[in-house]
Amino acid sequence: MVQVKTQGKEGYTALQVGAGSRKAKRVSAPLAGHFRWAEVPIKRVLAEFRVTPDALLPPGTPLAAAHFAAGQFVDCAATSGGKGFAGGMKRWNFQGQGASHGNSVSHRAIGSTGNRQDPGRVWKGKKMPGRLGGSRATVHSLLVHKVDAARGLLYVKGAVPGHAGGFVEVRDALRKGLPLEAPFPTFVGDAAALPVAVAPPGEDPFEKVRPEKNLSKTGS
Repeated sequence: MVQVKTQGKEGYTALQVGAGSRKAKRVSAPLAGHFRWAEVPIKRVLAEFRVTPDALLPPGTPLAAAHFAAGQFVDCAATSGGKGFAGGMKRWNFQGQGASHGNSVSHRAIGSTGNRQDPGRVWKGKKMPGRLGGSRATVHSLLVHKVDAARGLLYVKGAVPGHAGGFVEVRDALRKGLPLEAPFPTFVGDAAALPVAVAPPGEDPFEKVRPEKNLSKTGS
């Protein structure tokens, strides 16, 4: 925990969290003073999380994987992997044009991009080919399948955004409720002594039970 923002000073309640590490010469003097004031090591990235007033924590409080509970749902946000220049079909899921009836070398073209004399231009925000990926992406309601607090690992099922080696923001799901066993406001204690927690099978939306096949034969 790096900074606590309160209603009286900043106008809202939030917590600023840091992750990773960085050398002092790699950050600006004001940012280095910010970490020095909080009495925490220099972090590589900073992120802010809105919280309720009863969930504020003092600066320097560590956040571990035990902050989450197995079986709860989380929202994951990160910078998606860049895919370079992409066409309309890959970038916007356009249908494409016909494969026959006189169509030639335009099967994956996007087609018309505007009207005639009125308005006489292409509207801003028109879906066209361009750079794909490399932007902030958020995936909602992903299941925390397992929590290994001793090793600081979260096992999340689903399409977690981001590339290998990147930072991912994990927060409580906005569209789901919190389980009763989730620590509030965070886990305090020896996380190395906690056992590995696994979500119950009934709460796993990806675990589908295959129905028994009906082997009986019917006929006249």
